[in-house]
Amino acid sequence: MSKLSIKKCLIAILALGLSASVTANDEVRKLNADPNYWAFPGGDYNNWRYTELNQINTKNASKLVTAWTFSTGRLQGHEGGPLVLPPSATGLSGDTLYIHSSFPNDVFAINLDTLEIIWYYEPQQDEAETVPVMCCDIVNRGLGYSMGQIYLQQADTTLVALDAKTGELKWSAENGRDIGYGPAAGDTNTNAPHPIKDKVITGCSGAEFGVRCWLAAFNAKDGSLAWRAFSMGPDEDILFDANTTSLGKKVGPNSSLNSWCANPDWKGPATAPNKCKTLSDQWKIGGGSTWGWWPADFDENLVYYGSGNPGTWNPVPRPGDNKWSMTMFARDIDTGVARWVYQMTPHDEWDYDGVNEMILADFKVKGKMTPALVHFDRNGFGYTMNRKTGALLVAEKFDPAVNWATHIDMKTGYPQTVNKYSTHYNGEDVVSKDICPAALGTKDQQPAAYSPRTGLFYVPTNHVCMTYEPVSYAAGGNQYTAGQAYVNANLTMYPAGAVCPDCPNNNAAKDNMGNMIAWDASEGKIIWSIPEQWSVWSGILSTAGDVVFYGTLDAYAKAVDAKSGKLLWKFKAPSGIIGNFHSWAHKGKQYVGVLSGIGGWAGAVVAIPGLAAAPDEAALGAVGGYRKLLNSSRNAGILMVFSLP
Repeated sequence: MSKLSIKKCLIAILALGLSASVTANDEVRKLNADPNYWAFPGGDYNNWRYTELNQINTKNASKLVTAWTFSTGRLQGHEGGPLVLPPSATGLSGDTLYIHSSFPNDVFAINLDTLEIIWYYEPQQDEAETVPVMCCDIVNRGLGYSMGQIYLQQADTTLVALDAKTGELKWSAENGRDIGYGPAAGDTNTNAPHPIKDKVITGCSGAEFGVRCWLAAFNAKDGSLAWRAFSMGPDEDILFDANTTSLGKKVGPNSSLNSWCANPDWKGPATAPNKCKTLSDQWKIGGGSTWGWWPADFDENLVYYGSGNPGTWNPVPRPGDNKWSMTMFARDIDTGVARWVYQMTPHDEWDYDGVNEMILADFKVKGKMTPALVHFDRNGFGYTMNRKTGALLVAEKFDPAVNWATHIDMKTGYPQTVNKYSTHYNGEDVVSKDICPAALGTKDQQPAAYSPRTGLFYVPTNHVCMTYEPVSYAAGGNQYTAGQAYVNANLTMYPAGAVCPDCPNNNAAKDNMGNMIAWDASEGKIIWSIPEQWSVWSGILSTAGDVVFYGTLDAYAKAVDAKSGKLLWKFKAPSGIIGNFHSWAHKGKQYVGVLSGIGGWAGAVVAIPGLAAAPDEAALGAVGGYRKLLNSSRNAGILMVFSLP
């Protein structure tokens, strides 16, 4: 089996401009360089989700078999994937796999020699308080590792560090209750903790409950808070300084506060820079959730992430750009201060959360080698940025059905919204029809992968459109109350082929709701596309064997040729796949593992008890759009592990 040598990987790291200087968790970077292990949620700090293992390749992938399975004992949505660590990291006698479950977020350490459970951790959480305020299923997106500790971000906002050898609780930290939030206020967590340098980075969920969210860094050694940066608010809260820029220009003081208007004559959509006549305090319930996958550039000392929707889904009560929701952030790892920001969907009117992963890679853009950041946003545009400066280089649709905006103005960065698809322009209590994509986006949090061999990005997508009705207070919309839903919108969802019958990524029946695509980020174009009946909601894995792995909501694990998209292998799993594919090697054999357990927003009709009998508008339109999934999948929570015979 071909393996990536430490020397070769260090060369690759240096080529990306990453410092070779020793940091507090330099150990994790070394583990990332060894393809026998998977030590970071994204596979490495660039978020490539790529392995140099090539024992499984295009010639033999058709022979894959199930090597072993493990049940978490829990049901509903299972997102994220396993960590695999060596004895040098854990203090145990052999290689160990760590896996998590949906709520209540159990953690298991599994001996890869015997496949027995070494230890397990069962968090004690208040289900009655926490689960009802978890938007879009009870998922957890995985674990983090550094300094001999396994990190778990519990749903109830408690961050814990467990001894990797024994499972003993080393420390716990409050990530919300300490500032008056927590589940009682609608604040929960679903993200994987990301150990970066001597910090553990974690986020916040709760925009649908009016939580003003943040990204936080805790010190890995003891769980003390290092910094917390809110998505909106005063400069001291959002950690902006005099040098913070957007598209190369300094944002100036109070950039967030000045974008939350009170004047009722403010007109949506936001298609160009604008100013408020008077200001509101709607930012205090402004959302901006942070529950994605976060890479780091150690040479620049930056961590990158995105923020979500600006609170209520009815855009009319919150005039203005609503900065800095729906935004890419580049923050200093040590201090949290923002170097640059870019708001992708100013004054969001469709719930196009900007939380999706950022992927770091160096490649030519317009003929010039570029330190790039690539992001596939819910709004349907694939962005290529200069990750050092925040310059906008490419912004193109990665589904031809996207119609809410014609294009992105490359000078201002503003989407050029079509009025007929603007829910603010059309008004409250008016149903805007045939908006593409639907609120769950052309892509949700399910992470894409990158292959340095092909130079392509492999992207799981949704091919879904919607109707959208903002609900006014007069028509029964909820006023903000802490801990109560603050959405105020009615939606339905349906295949994009119903709106775009001539789209080239439709299936023959024009009813597919997903596509698996390969994307050229230097040009902003689709290289190949595979129609899938349902949204592709799994995380992707690319390999040095030129094989790409992904999973489907109707419970298939699939392997395709990275260059052509040709199907090489598929396997019917116990349940729909919304987990992420990871790979490792043990005793000379390559393994690929993924969690099988349907759920998430798209799979909610199957996963959440009672939704099968609910009306089409339930789960913000997902029930009607995905109801027929009940014919293909049921609940489970199983780690599936595959290998060659």
